[in-house]
Amino acid sequence: MSKRSDVLPSAPTVQVIERMFNLLEVLASREEPVSLKEISEKTGLHPSTAHRILNDLTIGRFVDRPEAGSYRLGMRLLELGNLVKARLNVRDAALGPMRELHKQIQQPVNLSVRQGDEIVYVERAYSERSGMQVVRAIGGRAPLHLTSVGKLFLAADEPQRVRTYAARTGLVGNTRNSLTQLPALERELQQCRLLGVARDNEELETGVRCMAAGIYDDQARLVAGLSISAPADRIDESWLPKLKATAAEISAALGYSGDAAQRR
Repeated sequence: MSKRSDVLPSAPTVQVIERMFNLLEVLASREEPVSLKEISEKTGLHPSTAHRILNDLTIGRFVDRPEAGSYRLGMRLLELGNLVKARLNVRDAALGPMRELHKQIQQPVNLSVRQGDEIVYVERAYSERSGMQVVRAIGGRAPLHLTSVGKLFLAADEPQRVRTYAARTGLVGNTRNSLTQLPALERELQQCRLLGVARDNEELETGVRCMAAGIYDDQARLVAGLSISAPADRIDESWLPKLKATAAEISAALGYSGDAAQRR
């Protein structure tokens, strides 16, 4: 199973979150900017309290202040909404082909997206009736450099961003096979770019190997990865063409045309 840190950033109190939601709901109810006075009246918050929370939301671009004393919803909400929409679209496009691929290989098939320095498993296709399987939990997370899909995303980054990622994370390993040194990771990423696929050779979990192919949208952006996870002694190279064909089918459904490897 994938691993994740139990250390979470400190969160605001429930009362603050509730007040923030109320403020956003008031702004969402109007097309034009709303005055601080009206926001205060509709939420029941003291003007100084509403002003303080709105200022924080403005810093995060969740709220815009077109002129002094008035507010409207910010562009950050649109950006986040588009991310959610894209991920939902990927899942919708991927589910059928994933199930078909699982029927062909009788091993779990995973759909993952990048979130910061980790990948997140968002969908899977597997059978409870099959024998020994490596089933990833939906919502599970894992570091980019320890996973096949994560390597696809790192390979799509500029070299400086990869170096920054390495410095930020320390390239902490999970097993003796984990790539914990930047030169080794860079060589691996170069192979990913050349072949258009990535592998996890017991780097996240001892006894488990994975292979992955990228999924691209209509702007030729890598938006997700499709992977097969299996016990190390059961991985089959004949699965790779089927995996790549399935990823290409999903990419085509998202409007992508062309060969991802040639694009890079």
